[in-house]
Amino acid sequence: MSSDKKRVQFRAPNRLIDRTDALADVLGEDRTNILVTALREYLQEATHDDALTQEIAAAYYDDEISFDQLKALVGAEEAANLRVLKQQLDEDFIDEVADA
Repeated sequence: MSSDKKRVQFRAPNRLIDRTDALADVLGEDRTNILVTALREYLQEATHDDALTQEIAAAYYDDEISFDQLKALVGAEEAANLRVLKQQLDEDFIDEVADA
């Protein structure tokens, strides 16, 4: 994992933060570590959801996200596969238009 860090601020329900703080106390960690771990695990699980992966791919195909963003979400190997598929789809579209 990169040592580069970015400061973020967000608002969350008091109850959620209270639970986070309680867990941090139990584990002897700070709130940030708990939140970073939770976010990392959520993103890991979310990107293994087939429906979400399809949405991510569609966003990439529609140029709503960059290749670097795609790679950050689904990993280098899956991103490379989706890039090849996008190129094939673009080539097929060009061929269809040329044949019309």
